[in-house]
Amino acid sequence: MFARTSALVFSPQCGQVRNMATLKDITIRLKSIKNIQKITKSMKMVAAAKYARAERQLKPARVYGTGALALYEKAEIKVPEDKAAKHLIIGVTSDRGLCGAIHSGVAKAIKSEIANLTSAGKEVMVVNVGDKLRGILHRTHGKHIMLNCKEIGRKPPTFGDASIIATELLNSGYEYDQGTVYFNRFRSVISYKTDHKPLFSTDTVSNSETMGVYDDIDADVLRNYQEFTMVNIIYLALREGSTSEQSARMTAMDSASKNASEMIDKLTLTFNRTRQAVITKELIEIISGAAAL
Repeated sequence: MFARTSALVFSPQCGQVRNMATLKDITIRLKSIKNIQKITKSMKMVAAAKYARAERQLKPARVYGTGALALYEKAEIKVPEDKAAKHLIIGVTSDRGLCGAIHSGVAKAIKSEIANLTSAGKEVMVVNVGDKLRGILHRTHGKHIMLNCKEIGRKPPTFGDASIIATELLNSGYEYDQGTVYFNRFRSVISYKTDHKPLFSTDTVSNSETMGVYDDIDADVLRNYQEFTMVNIIYLALREGSTSEQSARMTAMDSASKNASEMIDKLTLTFNRTRQAVITKELIEIISGAAAL
C-alpha cells in the first residue's frame, strides 16, 4: 500500500519538473529574442538618421566626381593594350558590418577583375579601403594587396580622408599604367549597385594622342590635375559607399526586427501550448490520485 502510494506521489513530480524546465528554457529564449529585437530597432533608427545625412551630402560629392572625370571622357583617354602592364585596383568599403552583402559584392567584383588581368599576364596591385575588404581578400589574394586603409565608416567620410588615402598611394611609389576604383553606387533606399571608375597615370594622360588639343597644359598643371582627380574619385566612392551602407544597414535591421517578431510569435505560441499541457497533466494526475484514494 505504501509503495503504491509513493509511486503515485513521486511520478507526477518528475514529469512536472521536466516540463517546467522546458518552460523555463522557452522563457529565457523569448526574453533574449525580445532584447535582440530592441537592439535591431534601435540600430535601424540610428541607420535611418545617418542615411538621411549621408544622402544630403552625396549630391555635392557626385558633382565633384563627375567634373573630375570630364577630361577623361571628352579627351577619350584610353590605355593601349600593349602598354597597360601594371593595373591598380582601389576597393572602397568600410570597417563596419551588419549591412547585408554590401562588402562582399565589391570583393567579388575585385576578385573577378584580378582573375581576368592576371590571366592576361598583367601585374595587379590592390588598395583596400576598409577593414572588411581586407578580411575578405587577405586569404585568397594576399600577394596582390599593396596598401590597407582602416578606420573607414565609423564617422562620415570627408574630403580630407580621401586626400590621406591618395597621399599614401602617391607616396608608395607604385607606378601604374591604368587603375580602377570599385565601390557601391547608391541608387535608392533598397537598391545599390557595384560600380567602378577609371584612373590613369600622369604619363598615360600626357602621352595620349588626344591630349594634343590642349596646348596650354604643362607637366605641373597636368600632375596637379591628376592628383586632384584621384582625390575626387576616391571621395565620390567614399560618399557613395557610405550612403549605400547606411541604407543597406537600415534594410537589414528592419528585416532582422521582422524575423525577431516572427520568432517571438512562434515561441509565445509554443510557450502557451506547453504551459497548457502542463496544467492539463497536473489536473489529470490530481483527479486520478483522488479517484485512486
